Amino acid sequence: MEHHHNEGRFEKFIYQILISKYKKTVVILVTLLLLALSVMMFPTKMVLAKMLPGKSTNTFTIYVDTKTKSSIEETTKVTTCITNILKNEKEIVDIETFLGSGSPLDYAGLVKGSGMKKGEEYAEIVVNLTDKSNRDEKSFSMTQRLRPLLNKECGNIVPNTNIKLVEMPAGPPTLADIVVEVYGKDNDKVITLSNEVKNILATTSGLVDVDVMADDYYQSYQIIPIKEKISRSGLSVEHINKILYLSFEGMGIAVKDTIEANNQINIFLTLDEPSKTISTKSIESLKNKLSSVNLMNSSGMMIPLMEMIELKETKSIPTIYHKDLKTMANVVASTDMVSQVYPLLEARDKMIEILGKKYEVSKVDGISTFMFDLELKDKLTGEKYLLRWDGEMKVTLDTFRDLGAAFIAALILIFLLLVIYYKSFAISGIILAGSFLSIIGVIFGHFVANIFTAETFFLTATSLIGFIALMGISSRNSLLLIDFAKSLMTLHNIEKKRSIAMASATRAKPIMLTAIAIILGSALLASDPVFGGLGVALISGTIAAVIVSLIFIPVLMDNSKAI
Repeated sequence: MEHHHNEGRFEKFIYQILISKYKKTVVILVTLLLLALSVMMFPTKMVLAKMLPGKSTNTFTIYVDTKTKSSIEETTKVTTCITNILKNEKEIVDIETFLGSGSPLDYAGLVKGSGMKKGEEYAEIVVNLTDKSNRDEKSFSMTQRLRPLLNKECGNIVPNTNIKLVEMPAGPPTLADIVVEVYGKDNDKVITLSNEVKNILATTSGLVDVDVMADDYYQSYQIIPIKEKISRSGLSVEHINKILYLSFEGMGIAVKDTIEANNQINIFLTLDEPSKTISTKSIESLKNKLSSVNLMNSSGMMIPLMEMIELKETKSIPTIYHKDLKTMANVVASTDMVSQVYPLLEARDKMIEILGKKYEVSKVDGISTFMFDLELKDKLTGEKYLLRWDGEMKVTLDTFRDLGAAFIAALILIFLLLVIYYKSFAISGIILAGSFLSIIGVIFGHFVANIFTAETFFLTATSLIGFIALMGISSRNSLLLIDFAKSLMTLHNIEKKRSIAMASATRAKPIMLTAIAIILGSALLASDPVFGGLGVALISGTIAAVIVSLIFIPVLMDNSKAI
C-alpha cells in the first residue's frame, strides 16, 4: 500500500508540473542553466582536464645535466649536494648515483634518452621510497616539494645546471609533458630561438624542469702539431700525442704478468693531481703547463714541447639533431601537478607576443598539422622557423579529440536507430537530449570530488569513457518512459498528461534500482588513481540521468506533438 501511495504522490507531482505552463518553463530553464554552468566550469578552471592524473609510485629519478663539457668533479659536487638533502627525508629508503651515464633503463628512461647519456656532465640519481601503501605523502607530492629546494640549494654550484625530477608516467611514455620542437635551417639560430622559447616556458606558471636538449657553447683549445719542426727535431707526432695524453690523463706504459689473474695487468702511469690540472680555464694556464713539458729526441737532446705545437682558441661544435631530415632542437618542460593544456595556451600567447617583436608569427593551418603549431619568419633575414608542439600534452589533446569524435559518433548512431524505430525525429531528439544532459552530472561530480580530495581531481580520458558509456543507460531510461506512456494512451485511452505522469511514476522504481546498482558498482573505481575519473563520471552521471529522465524528459514529451 505504501508503495502505491509513494507512486501516486510522484505521479501527482509530475502531473502538477505538466498542467502548469509556468512550472514546465521553470524545469526547462533550470536544466539549461545547469548545463551552461557545468560547461562554464572548464574556462573558469573550476574543473581541470588532464590526460591522466599523477600516479604514486615507490621510486623516482633525478636527472642532473651540468653545463656541456663539465668535469666529473663538478658534476659530483652537484650530486653530493642533492644526496645530502635527500638523506634527511625519512620516506627515502636508498639512493643510487650514476655518474657520467644514465641509470639502468626504466619505463620513463626509455623515451627520455637515459641510455644515450655518456659524458662527465651527466648524472642520474635513483631514489627508492617506502611502500606507497604505508606512506602518507604521495611520490608526486614529494617531487613537487623537493624540486624547488634542490634547485635552490644545488642548482647554482655549476653554471647552467639543470636538475629534473622524473617520475614513472601513469599513461603513455613521452619525452616530457610539454615538448616544443624548434625547426630551422641553421643550427646556431635554432639553438638561439630554442633558448628564447625556454625563457618563455620558464616564466609560465605551472611549468617546471624546463630545458633545451642541445649542447651549450664552450671555449675549447686545439693543440696542433707542427709536422716540419717535429721531423727536423728527430721526434714523431706519436711522441707528441703520448706525452700530451700523459700530461692530462695518464696512460698504460707497461704490463705485468700474473699467475693468479691468468692474464697481463696494465701498469698505469699518471701525474699527481696538482701537476695534471690547470689552475684557470685560460690559454695562458694551458701554455704555462705545456711549457714545463720537454721531450727527449733520438739523439738524447731535450726538446721543449711548446716549440713543436701551436695553440689555437676555437668555439665548440655542438651536436646537431635532426627529425624528418630537418635540423631541430627540443625544448622540454614538465607540469607541476597541473593539466598541460592551460600552461600551453598561456605559453603560446606569450610566444606570439614576445617573439612577434623579432619574427612574423603565423598560425599553421591544415588538418594534418597540430592546431597549436606556429610558423616564424625573421623580419630582417626572412628565414623561416617552425614551432611544433609535442609530448604528453599533444597525446592529451589527441585523445580528447578522438573521444569527442567517438561521443558524437555514438550520438548520431543512437539517433538514427531511434528514428528507424519510432519513425519520428522529435521523439529521437527527446531521448538524445536526455542522454546528453548526463554531462551536467559528470562535470558537477568532478567539481565535488575535487573539493573532497587533497590533490586536484582532474577530468581525465577515463572520465570521458564513462560519459560515453552513460549514453546507453540514459537513452534506455527515456525509451522506457516513452514506450510506456504511448501504450497507456493507445491501449487504455488515457489522456496524454496523465499517461506521462503515470509512466514516470511506474518506471521510477526500476530506473532508481538500476542507478543504485551502477553507483555501487562504480564506487570501487572512484578511489583508483587512474580510473577514478571513470568511477566519478558513472556515479554522478547516473544520478543526473535519473533526475533528467524522471522530470525533464516528461516535460519534453508533453511539449512534443509526436507523442
